[in-house]
Amino acid sequence: MKQFFFLFSCSLLLVGCQTEKDRGGANETKQPNIVWLVAEDQSPEWFPMYGDSTISLPNLEALADDGVIFENAYSPAPVCAPARSSIITGMYPTSLGTHNMRTHAPWRGKGNKPYPNLDIPSYSPLVPNGVKMFTQYLREEGYYCSNGPKEDYNFQKLAAAWDESSKEHHYRNRREGQPFFSVFNFSVCHESQIWARGKDSLFVDPAKVKVPPYFPDNDTIRHDLAVNYSNLKRLDDQLGEVISDLKEDGLYENSMIFFYGDHGGPFPRHKRALYETGTKVPMLIKFPKGQKAGSRDARFISFVDLAPTVLSLAGIAPPKVMQGVAQFGPFEATKKPKYTFHASDRFDGVYDRLRAVRSERYKYIKSYDTTLSHALPVKYREQMPMMRELRRLYANGELSEKQAHWLATTKPEEELYDLQNDPYELNNLARLPEVQDTLLQLRSVLQDWMEQTNDLGGIPEADLIAKWLPDGDQPKLPPLEMEDKDGHIRLLTKKSDATILWKTPQDSLWNIYTQPIPNTTSFEAKSERIGYRDSAILTNS
Repeated sequence: MKQFFFLFSCSLLLVGCQTEKDRGGANETKQPNIVWLVAEDQSPEWFPMYGDSTISLPNLEALADDGVIFENAYSPAPVCAPARSSIITGMYPTSLGTHNMRTHAPWRGKGNKPYPNLDIPSYSPLVPNGVKMFTQYLREEGYYCSNGPKEDYNFQKLAAAWDESSKEHHYRNRREGQPFFSVFNFSVCHESQIWARGKDSLFVDPAKVKVPPYFPDNDTIRHDLAVNYSNLKRLDDQLGEVISDLKEDGLYENSMIFFYGDHGGPFPRHKRALYETGTKVPMLIKFPKGQKAGSRDARFISFVDLAPTVLSLAGIAPPKVMQGVAQFGPFEATKKPKYTFHASDRFDGVYDRLRAVRSERYKYIKSYDTTLSHALPVKYREQMPMMRELRRLYANGELSEKQAHWLATTKPEEELYDLQNDPYELNNLARLPEVQDTLLQLRSVLQDWMEQTNDLGGIPEADLIAKWLPDGDQPKLPPLEMEDKDGHIRLLTKKSDATILWKTPQDSLWNIYTQPIPNTTSFEAKSERIGYRDSAILTNS
């Protein structure tokens, strides 16, 4: 029986039984190893590879020398859970129903109600047909997929997605010779660390940091900026350990390594804002064998492109349901994106719907409630000294007009910025006669995108929940059916896009079902899909 399981596992995983010279030796398969190094809450403006010399980040600078610096990488949402739902599916949050921050948050609050002031439960949106976590496709082709420690996809994760997802995960836990896709997430530079590490050692002098023009220049502002720079050094040290592991194992040279931030920076007017400071992210990609090393690339890359790009690099055709395009690999799209699209909706317990489109030169932002301030009263953010200081200065009338704009009690219905001449987005051109053609054109592009992608933001969240949870709970997938024919068991589900999983009684990891199982095998099986509870367990003993 053990011999059977070994052979069967090899047939499913295709390349899993190819060998390496040693556990950490260079991968001999044709499928590339792919590593993601993900920084939370960071904008490009503080990194040396984007021109800031305030602090040295030697590991990232060396990675940039070996790779490509992307100058126009974007998140479709300026906050983590909606952004991560896009990363893991290749879809826009507004199409998935994951546009609100957060939807799936069972760890917050009692009675399954994460936000006491809102009568909404923690839930997983019922995503469009065919949407899966893209790592499932990698696992089906033999990849070892690991992630940690953060998930936060705005829906209940699926067992098919990861071989391992935990603080202890590592590509070294794979089978010998198995190609891998591993995500290392670093929270040391998260928004919360601005106040959590506010009294820790600083690695830069606050007097020497650059204060952007949308912030006042005082000790509180400078200190929080210095804390962020110091956290970037901690980030660089931590991700340097992963790079060191890859080099020690002889895998660095031939691995694809991505570094990126999960959305814009941790500060007010950054995180949760549709300005460049909230949506533009740092991104580096190191290709195998020094390809394109030391170059820069100005193409638009959105998070919706990451899933199809990784699949393409692994030799897998991206599913047609994905809204992003493959930027590299054998399935690279010949037509590159001309725009990036962005959305913000509910942040914790506060609703405010905005949409934006960015062209090569201009940014257009549409607000659906002008009575609300851009500076929403998000309780989490109010813990930051900088945020409290901005509130105090605004109340006392001590901010300049441009510094006060974000904190104003109302906001314009439309904003248009010339990013070439106004990179900080301080001069709203929306009412100027000479740019009305640009305004109308971008307004039309944004509206078309919203219609084509079935933007769900215009539907009240309570109505979406009532549709997705008709009985007050996630619907349950129908039971699996089993056919026993010619000595093999075939598993079937009435939900065509559900994923069938199976495992032996002694196994803790669910396998993705791809072919009939010998009827002499003892196993358990179930099906899963985003937005549904798993089907009942089917057993064969």
